Amino acid sequence: MGKNPTLDEVMSSEIKREIAQRYFGFRKLIEEDELALSEKIKHYSYILQKRISFDLIRIYVLLRDEEIVLAFLELAGLHEKLFYDPYLAQSPNISRRVLACQRFHGFFRANRFKNFIFDCYENLIFHTELYHRKVSELEDEQVIITEEIKQFYHDNDLSVILRFIQSMSDPLEKGPLPRGSETGLAEGLDKKLNIAPPLPIEQVLTILPVLKPLAEIKSSLKRLIKKAYAVQPPEILAIFDQKDSGCERNERNED
Repeated sequence: MGKNPTLDEVMSSEIKREIAQRYFGFRKLIEEDELALSEKIKHYSYILQKRISFDLIRIYVLLRDEEIVLAFLELAGLHEKLFYDPYLAQSPNISRRVLACQRFHGFFRANRFKNFIFDCYENLIFHTELYHRKVSELEDEQVIITEEIKQFYHDNDLSVILRFIQSMSDPLEKGPLPRGSETGLAEGLDKKLNIAPPLPIEQVLTILPVLKPLAEIKSSLKRLIKKAYAVQPPEILAIFDQKDSGCERNERNED
């Protein structure tokens, strides 16, 4: 039968267990925070792709001509061709999809066309402002997690922890760590257990500029819309003959 552990051995074992639980418990909390941040980034990236892209693509489809689109982007304060591809205006399927289930207002067809682009732009501003608020929240969380990691390493220096544990070992016990070896061991563990801070939000999400309000650009945008209306194909103009575009059914079954 093995000898019963002494009180010192029991206390030493408990202290080591508490140190390990504290160290890995804090690590787990930080890892959970990083995972939650990563999930939010995915969600807000979806908002960008789904809502903002549809607002923009509707505008691109209706402005049609690339020169008019570029003039619009400059006017709005969007200096990048976000989600833009000349193919958008050339594809009947894309036009049909993004203009389906929409309502229009205005007495004449040209008024409905113009007002709908205004509505799309106001939706774009709304969704962009929502996106900005969410990105700001993510930036705050990224800073907090980065500070948590710094504090974690400040409070949990592995060299100090290993030196303390070594000091609790029985000097007569076989296989003690050579003096000073805890530093090298800590460096190796640090590499294996390293918690990398989350990347800055601007490196993982598209950062959009603040768009100019509709009232500020309305007159100039009207002129662009007038040019765009003049180059619309009949099938697009026909959509604005009524006050709604209707919702397509069984779209997946179409050839």
